[in-house]
Amino acid sequence: MRTLKVITTSLIMLGALSAQTIAGSDHDFSNKSWNNTGEICAVCHTPHNAETGVNGAPLWNHQVTTSNFTTYTSSTLDATTVGQPDGASKLCLSCHDGTVALDNFSGKTNGTEFLTGNKNFGTDLSNDHPISFTYDATLASTDGELNDPTTENSGLGGTITADLLIGGKMECASCHDVHNTVAVSGTKLLVISNNNSALCLTCHAK
Repeated sequence: MRTLKVITTSLIMLGALSAQTIAGSDHDFSNKSWNNTGEICAVCHTPHNAETGVNGAPLWNHQVTTSNFTTYTSSTLDATTVGQPDGASKLCLSCHDGTVALDNFSGKTNGTEFLTGNKNFGTDLSNDHPISFTYDATLASTDGELNDPTTENSGLGGTITADLLIGGKMECASCHDVHNTVAVSGTKLLVISNNNSALCLTCHAK
């Protein structure tokens, strides 16, 4: 599983540092009044009867969005497979699109707790970084300003393809460390620090 690979790689590389965890992060809902389990993981994950409708969903326990999204388009976009968010990104949007309640988990669908402010992206993603597209050596060559993900170091010990892409695609979790496992200062829910645009420059050759 790609998520476990990133976690393992991060812990190996950063073993000398104090590892952070999801506990106490923005994704720790264990102390919320609407979470009657009191658990951190249960809002998103379950060991039994998991959601199977999303490809690669990691033992998913949360209601999945059915929204139709307005996606990013640009005359300079060379990726040819940008469509509706899928895979891991669809799971992220199952809270962040503002149509599915945070407390819609374990079969519940009538929740009342919704994300607000800048955490609610809505269904218009036209001004957000494109997601759910194939990022490979062909795209890098066609674009001319992207690093080859099959050879470029990710900063996590392997290549961009190995450490950051999910099924060869750029997804929300390619940049966002949803479990808050990377123990580097300034990386609030990011896979690596973006100081001096380091995260952006991992993929973008500028």
